[in-house]
Amino acid sequence: MTKMTTSEAFVETMAAHGVTDIFGIMGSAFMDAMDIFAPAGIRLVSVVHEQGAGHMADGYSRVSGRHGVVIGQNGPGISNCVTAIAAAYWAHSPVVMITPETGTMGQGLGGFQEANQLPMFEEFVKYQGHVNNPNRMAEYTSRCFDRAHSELGPTQLNIPRDYFYGDVDIDIPQPMRLDRGPGGDATLNEAAQMLTEAKFPVIISGGGVVMADAVEDCKALAERLGAPVVNSYLHNDSFPASHPLWCGPLGYHGSKAAMSLISKADVVVALGSRLGPFGTLPQYGIDYWPTDAKIIQIDADHKMLGLVKKISVGICGDAGAAAKALLARINERTLTCDASKDARAIEIDTDKADWEAELNEWIHEKDGYSLDMIKEQSGEAGNWLHPRQVLRELENAMPANAMVSTDIGNINAIANSYLRFEEPRSFLAPMSFGNCGYALPTIIGAKCATPDRPAIAYSGDGAWTMSMTEIITAVRHNMPVTGVVFNNRQWGAEKKNQVDFYGRRFVADDLKNHSFAGIGRAMGAEGITVDQLEEVGPALTKAVDLQMNHGKTTVIEIMCTRELGDPFRRDALSKPIRHLAKYKDFV
Repeated sequence: MTKMTTSEAFVETMAAHGVTDIFGIMGSAFMDAMDIFAPAGIRLVSVVHEQGAGHMADGYSRVSGRHGVVIGQNGPGISNCVTAIAAAYWAHSPVVMITPETGTMGQGLGGFQEANQLPMFEEFVKYQGHVNNPNRMAEYTSRCFDRAHSELGPTQLNIPRDYFYGDVDIDIPQPMRLDRGPGGDATLNEAAQMLTEAKFPVIISGGGVVMADAVEDCKALAERLGAPVVNSYLHNDSFPASHPLWCGPLGYHGSKAAMSLISKADVVVALGSRLGPFGTLPQYGIDYWPTDAKIIQIDADHKMLGLVKKISVGICGDAGAAAKALLARINERTLTCDASKDARAIEIDTDKADWEAELNEWIHEKDGYSLDMIKEQSGEAGNWLHPRQVLRELENAMPANAMVSTDIGNINAIANSYLRFEEPRSFLAPMSFGNCGYALPTIIGAKCATPDRPAIAYSGDGAWTMSMTEIITAVRHNMPVTGVVFNNRQWGAEKKNQVDFYGRRFVADDLKNHSFAGIGRAMGAEGITVDQLEEVGPALTKAVDLQMNHGKTTVIEIMCTRELGDPFRRDALSKPIRHLAKYKDFV
């Protein structure tokens, strides 16, 4: 055992886990440890707001597979992180939230920046480690880092600030990593028999495929079956878009080809997917989920098996290992679906071609409100672009190895149809927590982890303003990114509900904006305003060149019409009923 201070034990344990970057704002609560970050090879990336730090840690971990680490001053610096950790929880990101707290002799006295920090995060972390004795500093620190990977989600390390001081005799624990297996033989054998007898198997490639680095395993299984592969909702990077069996994403504003093909399935392999509600709800008026199909669900978390959808077989295992095990069982067999492989390939190609043709012709929304807005804006000063045309132009100009983050909002939701990727760990969305202000800080964290890849954030004007000051962080730390802001001067996703349910009575959803390109320039970035369709692709190409070859962050502001795509779900609200006379017209 080695004599060291508790700050040294804390920092040495993080170094043993490979930590090189921490996101946060410096503070007195952990200053003694912070003082020795640099000689330990650790950089503290100072941010504008701690929520941004949490999102950066999330993006960092999702593209690298390493821990994302965030820290802040006790009290308000910690409470500012809650939303970001909730988003990381639903992304299954191995983020470690370090929460220095009020010293032990001041707790309960209502002192400066005192807060009970463990309850803040208990719903959104997989494990909470509270250092209850200085001699356990390294033990709890290491356990939080181990659990973030083993439990597939954020953990919290809570440390009374006075415990950063004092001497201990200690050994630094070494990291422990789980060697995840394919699942049990009985369930694998049962699933293999179902696949042997399947006539029209379909694979859903989920986030677990990305986290397990199992895209090649998914491809091998799909090719043996001749099975179409659909991406689970917001995991468009879980299968390469250039592959003949790729059919696009399910879920909100997903691929009609994917929906058509899965509706025909008699066996579905949900590979590394929890089959979340948003990823299986009807879309475009199509109720596509194959209720009579046999469902084989594979997930590393046994609690997800059969939680949302009724399943036939549940396999608790690693997505890659399970895919390998299933392939080994069926590879030499004669499968029922072998006889129809060529015919199914033609069917896949036809459905995909039909969807691409529809997207090419779908240049604007066609509902009554959108058509009214298009007509109304044609008489306004300036030029306004149709979001779907903009998204197609961005898709065509997108670098092959780009990382893209998206925010919450109407145009960002529509982007689900146009975001295609060739490699995993490329697509970052706020997942089920659905918080605005996610895209920019998350892509900054991704850029920090993988500086050799283009990093692009999509955001609507409402969501952009929540975190746009993190442009300063990107500029300060030379982590150049490209922000694409769709300026349609409204909170579009919620406004769509006012169109559909509240008779176009608009309350608090119109936005009067200043120039986001101009604000970007004021923060040290480049700024480009686009109001001509032919300028969209070149603007992205220029911004990526500035990012990759000149170290410049760029804000691209695209002036869009106020048309609105379909809402998230039509069963989320009901038609209003009023009983009081003064509200009788508000129906």
